[in-house]
Amino acid sequence: MGYFWTLVALVAVLGLAWRYLGSYMEAVFAGRVRFLAWAERPLYWALGVDPGAEQSWSRYAGALIIFSGAAILITYTIQRVQGSLPFNPQHLGAVTPALSWNTAVSFATNTNWQNYAGETTMSYFSQMAALAVQQFVSAAVGIAVAVALVRGFARRNSPTIGNFWVDITRCIFYILLPISFLGGIIFVAQGAVQTLAGPETVHNLLDGATQVIARGPVAFMESIKQLGTNGGGYFNANGAHPFEDPTGLTNFLSYALVLSIPFSLTYTFGKIVGNLRQGLALLAAMVIIFGTWVGFSSYAESQPNPAVAAAHVVTQPAGNIEGKEVRFGPMPTTLYDIASTQTSTGSVSGANDSFNPMGGFGLITGMMLGEVTPGGVGSGLYTILLFAIVTVFIGGLMIGRTPEYLGKKVQAKEMKLAAFGVLVMPVTVLVLTGIAVSVHAGRAAIGNGGPHGFTEILYAYVSQTNNNGSAFAGLSGNTAFYNVTGGIAMLLGRFAIIVPSLALAGALATKGTVASNIGTFRTDTPLFVGLLIGVILIIGGLTFFPAVSLGPVVEQLSKGLF
Repeated sequence: MGYFWTLVALVAVLGLAWRYLGSYMEAVFAGRVRFLAWAERPLYWALGVDPGAEQSWSRYAGALIIFSGAAILITYTIQRVQGSLPFNPQHLGAVTPALSWNTAVSFATNTNWQNYAGETTMSYFSQMAALAVQQFVSAAVGIAVAVALVRGFARRNSPTIGNFWVDITRCIFYILLPISFLGGIIFVAQGAVQTLAGPETVHNLLDGATQVIARGPVAFMESIKQLGTNGGGYFNANGAHPFEDPTGLTNFLSYALVLSIPFSLTYTFGKIVGNLRQGLALLAAMVIIFGTWVGFSSYAESQPNPAVAAAHVVTQPAGNIEGKEVRFGPMPTTLYDIASTQTSTGSVSGANDSFNPMGGFGLITGMMLGEVTPGGVGSGLYTILLFAIVTVFIGGLMIGRTPEYLGKKVQAKEMKLAAFGVLVMPVTVLVLTGIAVSVHAGRAAIGNGGPHGFTEILYAYVSQTNNNGSAFAGLSGNTAFYNVTGGIAMLLGRFAIIVPSLALAGALATKGTVASNIGTFRTDTPLFVGLLIGVILIIGGLTFFPAVSLGPVVEQLSKGLF
């Protein structure tokens, strides 16, 4: 019953966020929220930016790539010289080159994949000045791209789609900073650690043992970690560590922060294009798939763990408690991890590697659908819009008309850009997974043999290419092979989708609109929602079914549970 009421409260909170946060974000990007204009102006002056001048899609994309490249370089440099920087009470030395590369790319692409234990690898300065900063700016980049693409649908005969520097500045100042600050206050009030003091050493007088307890500036990093769908935790245990997630309230707040912006952006989309029903259609597709995945994954984890059952050492009336957050139980942990994997967050409240085979199937397949249900901040919206373009193209073929979406004709150029953006993720994942299982350096890092070991490799590349960051912990990812190939996966998964999305925005913005008529395939109806869901499932299913069959499906079959 407690889990049921948790779901009810979460739906209520997200419903309010969808209406009011979605409306607020539209006002921010329309320039109607300016209470921090005094802080914006010096920043534009320092950057040499005219906030009143808009950019074409190519200049917008160029600014984004230059900014992201600089972010990777700065983050890499801080890690390499952290031993000489302040706020390092543990006197941690430089991070190795391959790991620094992987981590810099990871945080700059909003992936936050971590091949390291944060409390023993990163100094306080690196956590704050490199990693936490990237959790703000990478989230802002994703939201800016989504808004730019929506402008492409909303504008007519326009050569521009906005100003990248203005969009990310307003996103950080008016959306990410205020909400994450309030969230951080709640985390601190509930007991999450926030200090610059060094680790605490505790002596046990009873047995003479000594324990070193890591701590640091955790609470406020936790807030932006969840709000920005970043997922990079301060501690190696991430959201399962009580210093990051101390109470039931912070656990609930984590769900709400993770899901609020991705779902609310569908309202922002509807407001900008002047038709809220269009936003509702996208929301409905997201909610139906998300709810389905939460349902069957929760059922899978309510069943006993087959390995524990085979050992005959303990009964499991609560389901698969192995690897779960024992303070909250299997169901809240499953909800946390499904929300995390379907929003490109990647923070976890339990060990994904310990999920039952079909529970793990729910985690990995949610990402395989393209991180659109609801996906990351911004990335979920612009990716599902690519799927929407593919859907209206199929719908147009069905009724024998030129496909249209929001009054814009979808022609060869738009379809090619959308198809490229949709297919780059699965192609990257399957190619890199094939390489990893074919070479010794890839196979040597897996912690388990057979189908579970294959799932560990497949999950790693699905997670990184989707800019998620969660992992099946059995894979030892901190090797030169996985640090380098993982960095490539994260770059392709981010920018090989962003650039086509911005090109699509530019192509659409230059078009006029055509009036709808009796033959127009409407995109705000249950029929379109069903077709969109079908396209998402078919593309993900047909692309990844052979690989999934070699991993969690055959593992489940081998347990004799079907």
